[in-house]
Amino acid sequence: MTDTPLKLFNSLTRELEEFTPVHPGEARVYTCGPTVYNYPHIGNMRAYVFADVLGRTLSWKGYDLTHIINITDVGHLTDDGDAGEDKMEKMAAAKAQSIWDIARHYTEAFWADVKALNIREPAKWSVATDYIDEMIDFAKSIADQHCYELDSGLYFDVSTVADYGRLARAVTEEGAEESRGRIDTVAGKRNAADFAIWRKTPVGETRQMEWPSPWGMGAPGWHLECSVMGEKLLGFPFDIHTGGIDHREIHHPNEIAQNQAFCGCGGLDEATHSGAKIWMHNNFLVERSGKMSKSSGEFLRLQLLIDKGYHPLAYRMMCLQAHYRSELEFSWEGLGAALTRLKRMVMAVEKLRAKPEQSEDLKRLTNEEKEEFDAAISDDLNTPLLLSKLDGLLGAGFFTSGKKLEAVRLLDPLLGLQLLKIKRCELRIRPKDAAITEEEIEAELLRRKEARVAKDFATSDAIRDSLAEQGVEVMDGDPLGWEWKL
Repeated sequence: MTDTPLKLFNSLTRELEEFTPVHPGEARVYTCGPTVYNYPHIGNMRAYVFADVLGRTLSWKGYDLTHIINITDVGHLTDDGDAGEDKMEKMAAAKAQSIWDIARHYTEAFWADVKALNIREPAKWSVATDYIDEMIDFAKSIADQHCYELDSGLYFDVSTVADYGRLARAVTEEGAEESRGRIDTVAGKRNAADFAIWRKTPVGETRQMEWPSPWGMGAPGWHLECSVMGEKLLGFPFDIHTGGIDHREIHHPNEIAQNQAFCGCGGLDEATHSGAKIWMHNNFLVERSGKMSKSSGEFLRLQLLIDKGYHPLAYRMMCLQAHYRSELEFSWEGLGAALTRLKRMVMAVEKLRAKPEQSEDLKRLTNEEKEEFDAAISDDLNTPLLLSKLDGLLGAGFFTSGKKLEAVRLLDPLLGLQLLKIKRCELRIRPKDAAITEEEIEAELLRRKEARVAKDFATSDAIRDSLAEQGVEVMDGDPLGWEWKL
């Protein structure tokens, strides 16, 4: 590839930094994965589209990528501040199922969404309960200097590490007030921000997931697993740690504190003391009706978009159209616009591939043209700019079809939109509950087309009206060509 330096925004330093790998030629990335107590909503999935683009970019740049995504099947409470029930235990009780069955079901549902969005498989899906012994060993190694024991468990004393909360910029009066609001959630904590390393099973209770430890029968705290798996699978320090912006306030600062304690290193003026050189966070997906919260019971899943007839790659396109650090608002109109943009690209590629090769078409992209693409993605993963450049090239009359196809072959591995694989007919809006089949629609449209050629407009209109009664909108004026939608 070209030599444009890859610059990424580091949430820890709040600066754009040139990527220089810890290990030459390698890129080691850890992404905070889902807590598998429920289905992921589309906002959750934005984080994995972002992490996928990061991984694709590193591979595109020639780095040997090792990407780890964890599966949290234990330890995450209903409140990030060590309050509430365990999310997994709560759902298992509500469903009257084994906690292991709950974890398996929702893990597979998450993986189905990953596949539908064309997110690449990581080097490893690291499952928290596979690392319990390692978590106990990690906790033992830091307990004497950094932890204290209460009746409810083993707690990390955040005053024992330098620069606690720098990632969240929590050392402010406002932040301190916010923290004090949580101080009474666990009696006996030394500091408001102290957090559980190991949570003891309450006397008289039995959990489905519990293990013996030096601090009694119990389960690890949520933050411990990522420190342990990051260190075991990637080694400290590794290159990049990613997650949603919600992790920036509590989960990741706590993870960093554990990493500092384990490594015996100093303050965070040296970013590698945090366990990773660069911390990256995608912003929220917002939806004005309030259906982005799982607590509502009814929330926006990728499967809902699919059931309403939208191809899942339309949602991927929607994510790519916004910079990962920008807030993205979801609307059905916005999803429809993203689908139309994807259709236009797919149509353009189909036409290019149908053209016979000409000698002029054998011309290749110049280094300057490639540099433009590289500069866009190298600017903190600027996918909106990259899409605009690809749109412009595909629509430009002065570029040969050979150049245009080369650009698609070059950029689609970055974008992951399957532009060389997907067909336009696959992008039609076809709700799951539609009574009429696609084959029946196509047959009627063919009959209508023949009637229009014969100038039998009465029959043509009758077919259109009949289709409309069955929920099929015939889009004669569609600028993309002869089209329909349900």
